[in-house]
Amino acid sequence: MAQQELKRDLENRHVQLIAIGGTIGTGLFLGSGKAIQLAGPSIIFAYFIVGIAIFFVMRALGELLLSKTGYQSFTDIAEDYLGPRAAFVTGWTYWFCWIMTAMADVIAVGVYVQYWFDIPQWVPEIICLIILLGLNLLTVKNFGELEFWFALIKVVTILALIAIGVVLLVIGFKTDAGMVTVRNIWGHGGIFPNGVPGFLLSFQMVVFAFVGVELVGVSAAETSNPEKNIPSAINKIPLRILFFYVGAIIALLCINPWTELSPAESPFVKTFSLVGIPIAAGIINFVVLTSAASACNSGMFSTSRILYNLSKNRQASSHFAKLNKNHVPRNGLLISTLVLSGGALLSKLIPEQAFGIVTTISAICFIWVWGVVLVCHIKYKKTQPQLQAKSKFKAPFTPFINYAVLTLFAIILVIMLVAKETRLALLLTPLWFILLFVLYYSNRRKAGKSS
Repeated sequence: MAQQELKRDLENRHVQLIAIGGTIGTGLFLGSGKAIQLAGPSIIFAYFIVGIAIFFVMRALGELLLSKTGYQSFTDIAEDYLGPRAAFVTGWTYWFCWIMTAMADVIAVGVYVQYWFDIPQWVPEIICLIILLGLNLLTVKNFGELEFWFALIKVVTILALIAIGVVLLVIGFKTDAGMVTVRNIWGHGGIFPNGVPGFLLSFQMVVFAFVGVELVGVSAAETSNPEKNIPSAINKIPLRILFFYVGAIIALLCINPWTELSPAESPFVKTFSLVGIPIAAGIINFVVLTSAASACNSGMFSTSRILYNLSKNRQASSHFAKLNKNHVPRNGLLISTLVLSGGALLSKLIPEQAFGIVTTISAICFIWVWGVVLVCHIKYKKTQPQLQAKSKFKAPFTPFINYAVLTLFAIILVIMLVAKETRLALLLTPLWFILLFVLYYSNRRKAGKSS
């Protein structure tokens, strides 16, 4: 039935801005402060390394998505190349990834609103969820429009930062922290002031900064022209990484010596305050608020589509496959929003540890999803020569680059195990996968009895 199919209502500008929104988020605006304190100026290399690795994951995903018109998400790809068990685990893990990420962001929304209004933190969180739910229930185009404008705010902010940094460099501006100069990058202990250990410990937050970039793949089912729009969005990722991440961090470090930045506050707020903009803190607070709302919006979109796809593949309740009159998976949106509302409870129970634990678990689960994409692409290269011959968007340097990126991901997981702040979350995450395997085999037994 036509009513039970997702509507391809996203235009090229939506997909392009969804891609940008996926590569600019809370991890950059807030998490970069902590990452800079760990790594110092070498954080530039960490963003570059992880960013390029994610680009190759996206090239692999792009080739897989366009190799078969019926693909709508990771679960379809995992089903074909790794079997139903991998599809079940990957689909539900991706849902869990975005639940964790969006939960952290909805908590952040409550914190940011308290900057202006003295109200309980949970009130703006619930209001934000209700507004986003209402807009997402209307049409997929509303999601695209929301992300379009949210991403524009992020882009304008970073453009302003970089432009201000260039102007201050040219005129030799002096702030309370000293002269604005490129020497600030290496003049306070060198490029690796905390040595290799500090550089490696920053990778967890850097990985979290990139979560969501693969949303281009999830939105493939609802683009008007995926053959054109998906390659265009993916191929622009390296430039976006260089400009929005590396460029922004370089500008921050030129204006602020890294030793002046605190992991407890946004380095963007600190920078705009230093250059003498009176309402800087309020402006940037609004930006990080929209960034958090954007990430939450993306989370609601992706989790509802993953539940829809799992249901279509008989790996979740059939209720999640039902669409409303606007071709939106209403039940998936409602359930995901209900789970997300638990973020308020989490922030109340463990306010200091909640964000760190949630973001670490999210990063670990995203590494799983990205790893599955690379493994599926390896199998695709080995078993589908006829599809490769027709491919117009071939991933470069395969399969060598696939193995190289998988090795990098394994190293990052080892670093998380060694680091005290991330060890607990890493040790807790396997419980999720054990639960999924138990549910998978339980469902198989029930299906066998019913047949």
